[in-house]
Amino acid sequence: MKEKLLQRAKKLRSSMTEEEQMLWQELRAKRFIGTKFRRQQVIGFYIVDFICFSKKLIIELDGIQHIDRQSYDEQRTRYLNQQGFKVLRFWNSEIHNDLDRVLDTIFYAIDMDCPSL
Repeated sequence: MKEKLLQRAKKLRSSMTEEEQMLWQELRAKRFIGTKFRRQQVIGFYIVDFICFSKKLIIELDGIQHIDRQSYDEQRTRYLNQQGFKVLRFWNSEIHNDLDRVLDTIFYAIDMDCPSL
């Protein structure tokens, strides 16, 4: 099972959504307070969009498909929190319409060690 997840994560890294590409460019370029992010990484039984291991911070981008998956996403976030990670979730529309606020929220989470949002 782990091998399948690793293969899927590799495939996802090569076929990122437009919103993932936009955020990835910012995460790579800014290196928030010296932090390093990785994309499409396996944590337990899940593949997370972006992760900073040193800050135990996960960033997830949600598209329209997540409207019907709210309970699954909540369960997933609980699991990741139990593993010691903070999880920030953003809608794809936020990446397009208010990227600066998204980046400020990420910066705040790194700087202030805030709980999951």
